[in-house]
Amino acid sequence: MWPLSNLLERFIRNGTLHVIDAAGGRHTFGNGAEPVVTMRLHDATLYRKLFLNPELYFGEAYMDGSLSFQGCGIADFHGLFSINRLQLGSHWWQQALRRIWKALRRLQQRNPEGQAQRNVAHHYDLSRDLYALFLDRDMQYSCAYFESPDDTLEQAQENKKRHIATKLALAPGQKVLDIGCGWGGMGLYIASRAEVEVVGVTLSQEQHAVACERARD
Repeated sequence: MWPLSNLLERFIRNGTLHVIDAAGGRHTFGNGAEPVVTMRLHDATLYRKLFLNPELYFGEAYMDGSLSFQGCGIADFHGLFSINRLQLGSHWWQQALRRIWKALRRLQQRNPEGQAQRNVAHHYDLSRDLYALFLDRDMQYSCAYFESPDDTLEQAQENKKRHIATKLALAPGQKVLDIGCGWGGMGLYIASRAEVEVVGVTLSQEQHAVACERARD
């Protein structure tokens, strides 16, 4: 199960992790104490993938079923992970990877104006009917504010808009710049209740068209 076994030997110091490899072999890591977790790897390529990038490939493997648990669940693994997490970065390979990722982060996150426009278009310039399938009627894309577990999505989004408007303490005649205004719901809410002028900015042509249409109505 190399090179994953090498990483797990350094990583799991507290508790016990049993790993059943793709060939049925059993490997044990840790000090033999609780908590005890049994994980099964159904794909031998995970030995390399989990060694190279455990944070990414663990989640993907769990979702596609190539990694599973026996007699326990993912919550149990998270408990084991939490008491060993500081050791994960102690392996020389993980240390090297973190330095490389840190050096490349600025390049990965580079978002010049033209690229930003393309990114937004790829994500938002889709049919409003798609977003209407899972958003509230006001097309709020950011997190809702559930004051009670019984709140519906509609009520929770209304709570959020009301909470934001109250926090702003707006006065009649003021001007509000809504950067990333989406489909215009928040701006329209503020304008209708605080007697202020709202200017919305979005890079999405579809969102702009919808927001303008709603403002005219």
